[in-house]
Amino acid sequence: MRFAIIGIGLIGGSFAKGIKRLHPTAKIIGIDNNASHLEEALQLGLIDQKGDYEKLPEAEMVIMAIPVDVAVKELPKVLDSIGDDCLVFDVGSTKSLVCESVENHPKRRNYLACHPIAGTEFSGPSAAFDGLYEGKTNIICEVEKTAFKLQEKALELFQGLGMRIRYMNPESHDKHIAYVSHLSHISSFMLGKTVIEEEENERDIFDMAGSGFESTVRLAKSSPDMWAPIFEQNKANVVKSLEEYIKNLESFKQLMEENDFEGIHSQMNNTNRIKQILKGIPLGSTK
Repeated sequence: MRFAIIGIGLIGGSFAKGIKRLHPTAKIIGIDNNASHLEEALQLGLIDQKGDYEKLPEAEMVIMAIPVDVAVKELPKVLDSIGDDCLVFDVGSTKSLVCESVENHPKRRNYLACHPIAGTEFSGPSAAFDGLYEGKTNIICEVEKTAFKLQEKALELFQGLGMRIRYMNPESHDKHIAYVSHLSHISSFMLGKTVIEEEENERDIFDMAGSGFESTVRLAKSSPDMWAPIFEQNKANVVKSLEEYIKNLESFKQLMEENDFEGIHSQMNNTNRIKQILKGIPLGSTK
């Protein structure tokens, strides 16, 4: 099999590692506008050769692991370049605009809109590792618009990598992901910003930062080049989630000012139910 991966960083590189495990004889073409990333990926064995869009007709599967603003512009060009039996899927954190960008494309049937909910705060080819997708959820949108035999090809790869599959329309995806992913990143970035601005002596931050702070600001190490376009594309949903988040912060602040620590305890106790949700236990269950 011949694969082409556009964007050889953590996400694209981890797909490459997984593909090499599942298909040891597969050939992977790497495409990236960052020449040093391409060279690093070649040296690490993530890809077998460097390439460009002229190589796309050789590929049976094309994986687009690039920022969402770039994907919207590049996906139609990629579909223009592939063969009739090639599958193309992206991994972007927003789905509505990218789906709209190829809604009327002659090769829409060759495209599968995906979002594997996986990643770390690190980036670049050296951050890639096999197993990134094990046990992770992959949301697929508008599956009915993709040719069935190409759906099967995609599902075989996803299942081989250990992913769980969920189907959702693009609008629902973008709404829900604003709360469970995009808001988390904004909170992390803004907490980091607040501490940096308040603590002029960075040594104090280093010395006093506990595991709670470190885990909360972990996402602030993420790439702004990737996340700023995500916030832009999902602006309406992100703003709504921020409004609700800010409302809860203001409520917490008011309880503090009023010395209502019973109220604070009650809010935190109610929020502890998030443990059930994250374990997949329905609220109200006796488990």
